Formats: sequence, structure tokens, C-alpha cells
Amino acid sequence: MADQKRDYYEVLGIDKNADDTALKKAYRVLAKKYHPDMNPGDKEAEAKFKEVNEAYAVLSDPDKRAKYDRYGHAGVDGNAGAGGFDFSGGGFGDIFGDIFGGMFGGGGNRRNAPMEGDDVLARVSVSFEEAAFGCKKDISFNRIEKCSECQGSGAEKGTKAETCSACHGTGQVRVTQKTMLGMMQTQKTCDACRGTGKIIKNPCKNCRGTGYVRVKKTLSVTIPEGISNGMRISVRAQGDAGRNGGGAGDLVIQVAVREHKIFTRDGDNLLCEIPISFPEAALGAEISVPTLEDNVKYTIPEGTQTGTKFRLKGKGVSNVNNPKYKGDLIFTVLVEVPKNLSDKEKKLLRDFAEVCGENRYLKKKSFFERKKK
Repeated sequence: MADQKRDYYEVLGIDKNADDTALKKAYRVLAKKYHPDMNPGDKEAEAKFKEVNEAYAVLSDPDKRAKYDRYGHAGVDGNAGAGGFDFSGGGFGDIFGDIFGGMFGGGGNRRNAPMEGDDVLARVSVSFEEAAFGCKKDISFNRIEKCSECQGSGAEKGTKAETCSACHGTGQVRVTQKTMLGMMQTQKTCDACRGTGKIIKNPCKNCRGTGYVRVKKTLSVTIPEGISNGMRISVRAQGDAGRNGGGAGDLVIQVAVREHKIFTRDGDNLLCEIPISFPEAALGAEISVPTLEDNVKYTIPEGTQTGTKFRLKGKGVSNVNNPKYKGDLIFTVLVEVPKNLSDKEKKLLRDFAEVCGENRYLKKKSFFERKKK
């Protein structure tokens, strides 16, 4: 009965405003999940498969969908049963061809369609300075190329692949199959040629009839200045060879940057810590600040506290996407307290402390005043 049927949108798990793309995507998933070939002997799956097909048959047709949206099941009864399915052309045929590789017609011989080659991953380690300023590196990697002996045909020199007599070069054969929907003519991959449409009677010894071999290559690659640890560089068309006229994949190089003894990076900025003595912090001093290129003189003011940060503009690392822009060098001063003082040094410090009194140490004074409150 119509009123016992589930809502078609609910069956497909989509919203009533779903477009054709969302509708088709939902149907692909459910049709594959409940297809009888995927669930042999499962009556529940078979019933759900029929339900899913019925829902799609209505909602994929603009006129039927409009009637269903207005009148519900009453508006489409008699048009949506299993007898109303059409597996001969677009609609179901195209979708099932996508899901099951041409099983329900259409789809063509995809094995002979142009296929792009896979990307090849390589790794390279560079120093901190090489990453900052850029460099050239020789990268060794393995990739798949057309066999030089047979030029990719897979056949021994002087011979060639022959058209498969079983599928006449299409790579697929038609079979009649009994299904829950009746007798249907379907397509499957040709067993004789495994879908290639060709038979190789005399395989090439170099590639064993595959037409492709794995070779080791070395390529000089430019590492751009400013690259960071973990970034990747792609070199176009240096990956595995494509098939049937498809383009080659890319060589993808993952860069590992070794740590520096002094510097760390924060984006394009360089960070480092510089120890200074107590007199330098108290009186101010001109100190030497290291950079990746040279040492720079910098005057710190008197009364500098430990942990204070200073910035040198443009002394960082070039931006990998815009080399004209450079980050800054940010250094943090750490006031070092001397150890193992002599008696004379201790006496001088005590005299100094007595002269200064507690009023010189503003943070200490403020802390204990807050504590009292």
C-alpha cells in the first residue's frame, strides 16, 4: 500500500532540497551496499535494494519528483515499481557502470582509458642554513618508466600485441545474467586479455610483458630559500609514467631541516637566547648578537631584566612564497648569576647590596607588599 511505504527522501537519506549531485551520490552508496551480488541470499538487503531503486527512479525524474513532492506516493504509484526501471541507457546504467565497473552496461573499457602515473615520494635532509638561503640537492629516487626495449608495448622486439579474439579489442564481453529484476545483458572484464583488449604471445624479457620497468634516477633539485621543516616540493612529470597516453605523475620531495645549535624558527622569524652578565644588565652594554649572516652590535639599556626580548628587523628568514620579504631576529637576554664567588667578590656584593637597599628592587618590593595585603 502506498501509505505503508517509507518516504523516498528518508530511504535515500537526503534532504528534500538535495540537488542531483547529492541524490546520485546517496544512491551510489546505497545501491552498492544492498546490491544482491554484494549480499547473496540476503532477503532483507534485496528488499532494501528494491526500495532504494524505487526511490531513485522517482526522485531522479524531475516530473515524477514534482508530483511526489506535491501528492506523495499517490502521485507516482504505478510509475515507480521495479517494472518501471530502465537499465538500457543513462540513469541507472551510468551509475551502475560507475559502481560496478560497467557491469550494468555503459562504462566502456576503462582499462584502456588514459591513466595518469602515480606520484613518487622522496625525502631530503638539509641544514638550517641551506633551508634559510636555498640550495641545490641531488635527489635519488625510483620511478616506473616505459620499457626501453619494447617502448611500452610489452611485446618482444620484432613482434607486437594482437587484438584479443574473445572481446575483439574492447576489453569487455557481454553475458546474459539472471537477476532479481529478470534476465539482463551485462558486461564484464574479458578474462582472456584481462581488460586490455590485447594478447601478447611473445612477452618482452626486459619488462616481462608489462611494458614498464622500475629505474633509479638522480635529479638536481632547487630547494627554495625560506623552506620550513616538513614542507614538500613538487617537480612536475618526474613521477611514474602514465599509461595509455596519460601524463606522468610528480616527484614529491619532503624536506627535513636539521636543528641549529643557536636558532629556532617561528614562521619567518628567528629566535635565540643570549646570556649577559649582571653588570651588563645593570649598567647597559653593547653586546654582539649572532645572525645567520654575521654578528651585529646591539646596545641594551641599563636595568635590562632577564627574559627581555629585543628585535632586529629583517634579520630573519626569507618568506618561501615571497623571497623579498624577510622576517626578524628576536633574541631574549638571560641574566647570568655568577657562581663560586671568592671572599672578596662576596664582600663587594654585600657592600653593593647594602648601598642599594631594598628600594632598588621594585619587583621584589611590590611582591612582598601584595603578600602583606
